Amino acid sequence: MVSRLIRSLLRTGERMPYLTINGLKIYFEMHGEGETLLLLHHGFGCTKMWKDVCPRLVQAGYRVILYDRRGYGRSERGGGFQEFYVSERFRPDSVKELKELKGQLGIGPCHLVGQCEGGVVAVDYSAAYPGEVRSLVTSSTQCFSKMPMTELNAMKFTKTFEELDPEIQEKFLDWHGGHAKTSFNQFRLYGGAYGKDYFDLRNQLHSIACPALVIYPDRSAIFDVEQGVDFYRHLLLGELMVLPGCGHNTYEERPEEYLKAILDFFKRIESPSPKRRARISCAA
Repeated sequence: MVSRLIRSLLRTGERMPYLTINGLKIYFEMHGEGETLLLLHHGFGCTKMWKDVCPRLVQAGYRVILYDRRGYGRSERGGGFQEFYVSERFRPDSVKELKELKGQLGIGPCHLVGQCEGGVVAVDYSAAYPGEVRSLVTSSTQCFSKMPMTELNAMKFTKTFEELDPEIQEKFLDWHGGHAKTSFNQFRLYGGAYGKDYFDLRNQLHSIACPALVIYPDRSAIFDVEQGVDFYRHLLLGELMVLPGCGHNTYEERPEEYLKAILDFFKRIESPSPKRRARISCAA
């Protein structure tokens, strides 16, 4: 059930509600009715990146919640954000933030959909609170790194904010406002959900108890498609969909196929086949 406070905000037409989590204002949106689905943005993004995806999920009959994690979009950064971003607290605090957000909104078991670094938050949360996640969808999320992330980032993100194409600068300014330049130059170098050193989700993936869909592009400029295969192979109840000829931002480059994959996955877990029922029984 949605909390009385949030119902009041929505009835009064409040378009930009915030929650206070750990003393910071965290921006969120709630759309539609039905089973709850939480969208988790990537490591450069915010709620605005879901503008073409959210309406379609609402139309399909889901209540969609999206929010800006601390320091992203319209959420407050707080003091010492740069130090926080590169600290070991970033990942566990992202899970605590999601837990608190769900608690304040009165959200029980729900579906989690994460893009890239948002998928890391979704995996971490699913492993920590298995009873609170009905299903997990990740897209373009790294499984493990073969080198420290600072080295990988230096190879993949060679341009500073000032060197970006004007349209990308404009998008980032729209997403992050006055922090756009500082944020981009910080995000591209180090830290965040992938951290600074070697990154590895494989041990956690074994503990994911819910059905999970891995969506992966075969033309990502950041991660090889084999990352998606490794991700899938470490899941108990996993499925894998590879999008051919697609770049890293699957939700943006191939929205129709991206949405169809998610909605078809939800239908399958609502009415599982005998074979899937047997797999779920074995996993339990």
